[in-house]
Order: sequence, then C-alpha cells, then structure tokens
Amino acid sequence: MPLRNSKIKKTKYIFISGGVISGIGKGITSASIALLLKSAGYRVAPIKFENYLNLDAGTINPIEHGDVFLCDDGTEADMDIGTYEKFLNQEMGDKNFVTIGKIYKTVMDRERRFEYSGQTVEAIPHVTNEIMRRIELVALDNDIVLIELGGTAGEYQNILYYEASRMMTLRKPGDVVHVHVSYVPVPKHLGEPKTKPTQLSVRTLNSMGIQPDFVVARCDSVLDKRRLDRFALFCNMHEDDIIASPDVQSIYEIPIVLEKQALPAKILKKLGLPQKKVNLSNLLSLLKKIKAKKSKKVKIGIVGKYFSTGDYKLRDAYAALFDAIDHASWENGVDIETVWIDAEKIEKKGTSVIGKVDGIIVPIGWGVRGAEGMITAASYARRKKIPYLGLCYGMQLAVVSFARDVLGWKDANTQENDVKSQHQVIHLMPKQKEIMERRAYGGTMRLGAWDAGVNKNTRAFDIYKQYKGFKNGETGLVSERHRHRYEFNQEFENDFIKKGLIISSKSIVENLVEIVELPRSVHPFFLGIQGHPEYKSRPGRPHPLFLEFLKAAAK
Repeated sequence: MPLRNSKIKKTKYIFISGGVISGIGKGITSASIALLLKSAGYRVAPIKFENYLNLDAGTINPIEHGDVFLCDDGTEADMDIGTYEKFLNQEMGDKNFVTIGKIYKTVMDRERRFEYSGQTVEAIPHVTNEIMRRIELVALDNDIVLIELGGTAGEYQNILYYEASRMMTLRKPGDVVHVHVSYVPVPKHLGEPKTKPTQLSVRTLNSMGIQPDFVVARCDSVLDKRRLDRFALFCNMHEDDIIASPDVQSIYEIPIVLEKQALPAKILKKLGLPQKKVNLSNLLSLLKKIKAKKSKKVKIGIVGKYFSTGDYKLRDAYAALFDAIDHASWENGVDIETVWIDAEKIEKKGTSVIGKVDGIIVPIGWGVRGAEGMITAASYARRKKIPYLGLCYGMQLAVVSFARDVLGWKDANTQENDVKSQHQVIHLMPKQKEIMERRAYGGTMRLGAWDAGVNKNTRAFDIYKQYKGFKNGETGLVSERHRHRYEFNQEFENDFIKKGLIISSKSIVENLVEIVELPRSVHPFFLGIQGHPEYKSRPGRPHPLFLEFLKAAAK
C-alpha cells in the first residue's frame, strides 16, 4: 500500500458522534463523508469504536446487535464495517474495528506484564491513551482518519471515547473536526420539526468539553431556515455548519445530499487542506442503475431464524445478505420482493408457509432451532425445481436434505444438531472439537478469506469465469470469506457423488468441501457454498453467485 500523499504533512482526524437515538445512520454518514473525501483524491480510512465489552462481534446474537460483518482477515465486526467497505470499495480489518473490551484487555494485559512500571493504572490516561494509539495505527498510511464513536452522546459506556476526542483536539489544534449526527423528530400531533433534542445532545457534548464543528441533522425532509437559525443560535454554531440529511430512496444518495451542501469543502477548509473537486461519476452511474425502470419483479424467499425481536421484524440480522441481493438486482435490472420466512413455522405448518416464490435462500445460522424447517425448504426447492442458494448453514442443511431424500439416510444430520446420528454428513473437524471442549467459542471458527479451487465443467466454475470472479485472474482459484466450525464430512463424499451431488470446489488448505451443486440436467439452479459470498458483494460489483441465482429466479 503506498504511503499517504507526500504533500500532506500530517494526518487529519474527523470524529463522528451520534445524538438522541441510535440507528439514525451515523455509520452511513461516516461512510458518505469518507467517500466524498476519497473522491476528492485523499487517502482516507475509517475506524469504528464500539461500546460493548465483547472483544469482537463474533459471539453476539444477531438479533441483539444485527448481522456480524466478516472481513478478509477474519475480523468479526459491526455492520458499519460492511458499510465502509461497500461505500469506499476497500477492505477493512482488525485496525478498523475496536471494542471497549479490546481496549480494556490490552490495558490489563500490559498491567499484568508490568509495562506500566508500577503506575496506578486508570481510565484516564491509560485507557484514553490506548484509544488514541489505535487511531494512530490507522493514521500511518492515510491523509484523513474518520473515527465513528459508537452509541449516542450521554451514554456512560462511551464517555472515554469522547474524552479521547477532546484530548486529541487539544493536542492537535487545527487537525481535528467533530461531526455530530443527530435526529430531528417531527411529532405527528405537531407537524413541525423539533430541534430541542439535538440542542440537548450538543449541550451534552459541550459538558464533555467538545464543541461540534458540524451537525448533520437527520430528518424526514429538508430543514427550513427557521430550524437552521434555531440550531445556530442554541448550538453555538454558524448556520452554514448545520447540514440537513433527509430521508432518501437509497443510502447511496446521501453523499450527493452532503456534497450539495458543500460539506466536504467545509471540512477540508476547517482542516486546512487544499480544496479538490469531488468526482462522483461512479456513484452517479450506480444511482442510475438503482433508479432505472426494472424489467421484471422477482420474489425471493429467505428461510431464516433471526427475523423476530419481540413483536418486531429485524432486517439487520441478515443485512449483508439483503445488500448482496440488492447489488445483484440492480445489475440484472430486476425488482426484488423478499419474503421473510420463519424456519420454525415451516416445521409446524409445512411448506405451505413458503408460498409462491421464484427462488429460495437459506442463509447463515447456528443450532437446532429452525434447522428442520431449513432442511424442509431445501428439499422443497430441490423437488419443485425452484432456484436455491444455500449460504454456510444453508449449504450444510442442503447436504443433510440430499442425504435424507436421495441417499435414503433418514437419520442424516449435522453433528451440531444430533450427536447420535449414524450419518453425521456435517461434522466437527478434530481441531474444532478440541476448541469446543475448552468452550473457547470466540474467534475460533474457520474465519476470514480462504482460497479454493473450482473444478471445470461445473456450474460454479462457469459462473466465476463469466463474471471474472477468479482470484487475481487465475483460472479456477477463488477466495471467499468463512465463519463456521462444522464441515462437510468427507467420509461420505463418494456416496454423495454416486447419487449425483457435484462437489465443485475444495479449499487449497486442508482440502475442505466448499461448494456443492446439482447438475443443470437435474435442476435449473441448486447450489450451496460453505463460504459467505454476501460479505464480498459490493454495489457496482455484485457477487457472481448472486447474479446467476437471480437470473435463474427471473426465469
């Protein structure tokens, strides 16, 4: 990676905080600002600081905190890391994602090694120093670092992040700006935007010694002059530094909205950096595809187990999957209707729950709950010749389905769900068995990018070849991200092959089964992959497997 622009003498920093409520789009705002600055020719890198004590996001239930985003280096991160990758079209990793648990552990490990030479170890300065050290690691090869602070201003969990922001502002005068993303509600019974919540949020920042340089006001519609005037008056800011960020049809419109209000130019001015023209031609081309009239509507059933949280449905549990479907639909010029199908309901009511769909996806999952419903869905797709894409668990349970229906092994199962089965067609590898016995769950799966060879004369090979998906242009070699610990049991490999299941890909290291499929003569599209192509899909560069799956569904 080349060093940062030689004309930039020192790295600049943009802290991005949130106010009033969580989930207002702070990560998307951070990614949008990063994209604008990158499009102006600057080398930028984001970093996300999370509030929880977990060392990473890997052990958190997706209903609790949304879809875990997996990086090439094996980092199990927050969804915002995926947003950064998709907006910037550059890979993120361990340096870009930090939890307060990781910070505390680093400090405590140093204390145990006597690296503080007998000092009393305290939150300030030792924890704040470690936060700043992590930021400086990202700064090494970049002109501008964007630091997204998790949570909202006023939470006790993230106060040390804000203290680090205050300290860096003092230590690096002129090199730090603070962007505060806040919510402007419009109560139905009043019918007008209310600025008081943001005023109080900014006052909370002021109480921590931070005066924001910009407020990005998330709202239903563009703010009027009266609201801008009140922001300026009560937040001690200039009216031009209040940036409206209204709801839009696509998140990829947000950089356009911010650029029209000259936010990148204003940031560069405050940081003392040369003004450069922002080139958004690629983004405009993408938006043209997104908004183009679609030729057909395709209905895709997602058979999962993490949709519900109380009385509400949660899209975020499968965020990367929905993004990957969108990316492929824009490229294929089709409208997508996704039907969220609870696998447990299939177990209780049968395949009538699935209804009429053009394609079925069984995504990531863990454990026995809902597994029989997913197996039933795979069998249904195979018998009815409905295009099927199995992702990780969805691949494993498709193998179980085939073993039961075609090989006649009625007790076939994954070892994860039935330790007594005589046909554990999906099982634990010996290394993983040792790990499980120690209950060392965090960060111990097969994680990150794994290279695999794809056999010629298979559907998988033709798909990767058609869309130039081979790694480094090398024919037959692919790289997909992984996050699992159970594998295809190769003791039964020949039994499957004899009955017509094609094993089209195996890993270069350890020779593990990566992709299985049915012949074209048997099924229009039936493919399962042990990896996670959804994590590598990007807008403007959809993953080949999703492109072909949707094409099959559209037929």
